[in-house]
Amino acid sequence: MIGVLFDGLAYGSLLFLVSLGLSVQMGLMRFVNLAHGAFAMAGGYACVLATSRLGMPFLATLPVAFAVAALAGAVLERLLYRRLYGASALDQVLFSIGLAFMSIAAATYFFGAGQQPLRLPELLRGQVRIGGTDFGVYRLFLLAVVAALTLALAAVVGRTRFGAQVRAAVDDARVARGLGIDVDRVFTLAFALGSGLAGLGGALGIEVLGLDPSFPLKYMVYFLLVVVVGGAGTLTGPLAAALILGVCDVAGKYYLPQAGAFAIYAAMVVLLLAFPAGLLGRRA
Repeated sequence: MIGVLFDGLAYGSLLFLVSLGLSVQMGLMRFVNLAHGAFAMAGGYACVLATSRLGMPFLATLPVAFAVAALAGAVLERLLYRRLYGASALDQVLFSIGLAFMSIAAATYFFGAGQQPLRLPELLRGQVRIGGTDFGVYRLFLLAVVAALTLALAAVVGRTRFGAQVRAAVDDARVARGLGIDVDRVFTLAFALGSGLAGLGGALGIEVLGLDPSFPLKYMVYFLLVVVVGGAGTLTGPLAAALILGVCDVAGKYYLPQAGAFAIYAAMVVLLLAFPAGLLGRRA
């Protein structure tokens, strides 16, 4: 039971890390970005290329994965996404799902359709025994990384000038502009940060989630579930939702493998019935 809970928390932490950018985009920019998984995939492929072709250590590739996805997010936000901020939700969905299919086609063309292998460093492999229970070293590493990033993001959002500008833009972009805040710049930086975190999550998740060209569609529903259940535009809501859904998904597949992903959708229905506006009361 403890092992299932631990694996579920590690899985949920990955979902949170990737979904956080989508929460910002839906809550801050009111943009339904179904191509968010493509940025996670970009970070994953950047990690694989850096390790296999450049010979970089795995840990050194994580900043590279973040930078590649963040740069791609900033460029696409400037060139494409910004043009659709005022468009209808249907236009945004059609655009972003088309972008997701384009990323899948590009990844298949350049890297093939198979799963990408990744060899973890020796210090992150194996298990460690704590209190009579064996825990995977890599999953402990994932939990530690996500916990550190969550605390850092909470400090950035709650204690910095940029965080205040983001919160002001979330509450009312028009008033924020009237106060002299460069909302467009804030949007670009927030979009790049969210995309970079997705890329980092994609790199960290290769060992757990796998990496192939179908990644943006395979996990798209999971990322949306985290945002919808947790509440868009928040930090703690998606974190709680991701951990709950991660544990439910792992437990369901472990105890009821014949039911497939039934457990995570059942948990979603229960949570949405109990919290129709999200765990923190903000409608996603």
